[in-house]
Amino acid sequence: MTTDTNSPKATYAAAGVSIAAGDEAVEKLKPWAQKANRPEVLGGIGGFAGLFKLKLDRWKDPVLAASTDGVGTKIAVAQAMDVHDTIGVDLVAMVVDDLVVCGAEPLLLQDYIAVGKVVPDRIAAVVKGIAEGCVQAGCALLGGETAEHPGLMADGVYDVSATGVGVVEASKLLGPDRVQGGDVVIGMGSTGLHSNGYSLARHVLLEIARMPLEGHVEEFGRTLGEELLEPTKIYAKDCLALAAEADARTFAHITGGGLVANLARVIPEGLTATLDRGTWTPAPVFALIAQRGRVEREEMEKTFNMGVGMVAVVSAEDADRALAVLTARHVPAWVLGEVSESESEDAARVVLRGEHPRF
Repeated sequence: MTTDTNSPKATYAAAGVSIAAGDEAVEKLKPWAQKANRPEVLGGIGGFAGLFKLKLDRWKDPVLAASTDGVGTKIAVAQAMDVHDTIGVDLVAMVVDDLVVCGAEPLLLQDYIAVGKVVPDRIAAVVKGIAEGCVQAGCALLGGETAEHPGLMADGVYDVSATGVGVVEASKLLGPDRVQGGDVVIGMGSTGLHSNGYSLARHVLLEIARMPLEGHVEEFGRTLGEELLEPTKIYAKDCLALAAEADARTFAHITGGGLVANLARVIPEGLTATLDRGTWTPAPVFALIAQRGRVEREEMEKTFNMGVGMVAVVSAEDADRALAVLTARHVPAWVLGEVSESESEDAARVVLRGEHPRF
């Protein structure tokens, strides 16, 4: 084998990976990551592994819970608008609010950011959002990984995911086994689309309706892009406060699949949760998608949260107390319906009835 001594020498940088840019990104994100901390964290950002000292004296019989998620094609809107400091909040919400469904307190989160090319300021903006989300959730951001993939991803493209870990006392573990006939279903309002259904939303609003992201939309009182990038509401602390003050049976995080599919996951066989659409009005963004895309109600309801981001199932005796806790925490909440014994063996676990007012 011969080598052309006059040809340029291959380097990692020439192949598209910049170690220097990666180091710069780490330095820029450190101040944000340090804001999302807990007393149990040992060491700082930059180690091979994050360390978290679990204080076992707080729990007699601790159960660890873990969840991994991403934010889907909402990232395409962030990249199109060149706004990167909110998508991290969405990421945290998707992970920690899956943890809290079983009553687990979120303890720590680690992120993974895949990019075509490391742009330090952009990475720092993404991590800023992740850190802000962790602060809202009360968990520590225990490091992560930024991976540069030249040739596999375009320079301006990135994707994010994260894994979170929480803990719950075994005796306080929430779930379908606690749900009973007569329980009350409480809905908590969403802040919009949250992080699900963006493939359909983008198809309808950007491709069919040809609406510009920078265009002002009267129904929203802001631009379409600003509406679509509204961060996902993080309910973790609110759910934990409710569980501490009232007899909570379980929660359901309303994400992909919509209200019916996600609530059905925590309603046991033999019971049916009957919900009334007349108890709330979905935000204008849902009506706009339905109208511009001529999307049928069934398709809307199995794709989007339709204005309900989290659901609590509580005992009838504590329904008023649960609502008071959420109201005091400034969470829009209302009685969605109730749980009853199923009329037949093949009865649906969740039934939606009635019509939304002004939708």
